[in-house]
Amino acid sequence: MKTIHFLLLALFLVSPMILLAQEPEIESIFSFKIDKDIDPAMNRRVKLALEKAQKEEADLIIIEMDTYGGAVNDADDIRTMILESPIPVYVFINKDAASAGALISIACDKIYMAPGGSIGAATVVNGVDGAAAPDKYQSYMRSMMRSTAEAKGRDPKIAEAMVDEKIEIEGISEAGSVITFSVSEAEKYGFCDGEYKSINDLISGLGLADSELTVYETELVEQIIAFFLNPAISGFLILIIIGGIYFELQTPGVGFPILASIISVILYFTPYYLNGLAENWEIIVFIIGIVLLALELFVIPGFGVFGILGIICILAGLVLGMLPNQNFDFDFVPAADLFAALLTVILAAIASVGIVFWLTPKVNEWKAFSAISLAETQQRQAGYTSSFYSDSLLGKTGKVHSRLRPSGKVEIEGEIYDAFSRGEFVDKGESIIVISTEGTSLKVKKSEA
Repeated sequence: MKTIHFLLLALFLVSPMILLAQEPEIESIFSFKIDKDIDPAMNRRVKLALEKAQKEEADLIIIEMDTYGGAVNDADDIRTMILESPIPVYVFINKDAASAGALISIACDKIYMAPGGSIGAATVVNGVDGAAAPDKYQSYMRSMMRSTAEAKGRDPKIAEAMVDEKIEIEGISEAGSVITFSVSEAEKYGFCDGEYKSINDLISGLGLADSELTVYETELVEQIIAFFLNPAISGFLILIIIGGIYFELQTPGVGFPILASIISVILYFTPYYLNGLAENWEIIVFIIGIVLLALELFVIPGFGVFGILGIICILAGLVLGMLPNQNFDFDFVPAADLFAALLTVILAAIASVGIVFWLTPKVNEWKAFSAISLAETQQRQAGYTSSFYSDSLLGKTGKVHSRLRPSGKVEIEGEIYDAFSRGEFVDKGESIIVISTEGTSLKVKKSEA
């Protein structure tokens, strides 16, 4: 009996020491924000923040969350990084963790919320009209929510019901509506570990006021990369890429358009490549498209298979560079992402071609091009054509001297003139008729004669 009493006393005295050994002291806290849409830029920001926290050997990471969600694939990446983090990760929801934000929050070790905060509503929508995405996307999201909740000891059925309106949980949700918890509801059902007014209030409430707090700030280089990941900026770069290539093909030797296009290609693909979206094969597809188009324009007469394939490869490379994939697997690319990528590229392509057509007859008149254009009139007696063509050429017919793409040269009554078509390509030797004079060029069209 004395032996039992002695063992119980020893256990009572040693237990606090064991608990202290199991709970390492938190001396440093690393904090960063998820306060915008979950997209490639946010994905990269979280990745860099977690890497920096590990590099600085932080004892605890606190994410300040306020987002309505975003791309499922980026949310999955962030969720996985948090689950695999060797450092405990807490989240402070201030004020919203909807959709993808709910998934990321559930992946954290502890969830805290500000007054008026909410978590849930994780149904996948298509982003076009806000309608629910096809069931395969819902199924994938349900699976992630369920497995993430299980990994963190939270009710997986409730997590699934945040996605699927068909799931009914007695006393919590009715069929026909997904779950969105307020602070008190989240606390009641194990999806919130406490309510605090601010992140500083949270740190004090956890008894960590004396811990060193490091707030992550994005470096300038990363801000620039995030800037170029913006779909609007990507669209503008695509406009320059396509417009520059097209303009250079029309006016060979100018140099500036193709230089602008090359710089835009680098600025377009580099951020997506660094963020793990664009892969080597997608860049190769784009380059193949350029080569095929060049062959069609400069080597092979007419415009046929090579030209069409070149255009398809160029557009495909630009679209695919914006989409996540793993070894050609695009099964779980959200429809909204695919639609946004296609729309961005197509609209930019149409705009660039339209702008080029509009600028073609005007560009030779710009002062900016004076350095590469003739500054004075050169006489025909010396073997030159005049700088500004006479209206007497209107209605004249002739032959294409060098292919119009849509600019080139034509021969009329034995004289060679700079000319351009109305956007169509006209092969060498075909008949043309002059429809207007545009400064130093003639505007022509095909003639049936």
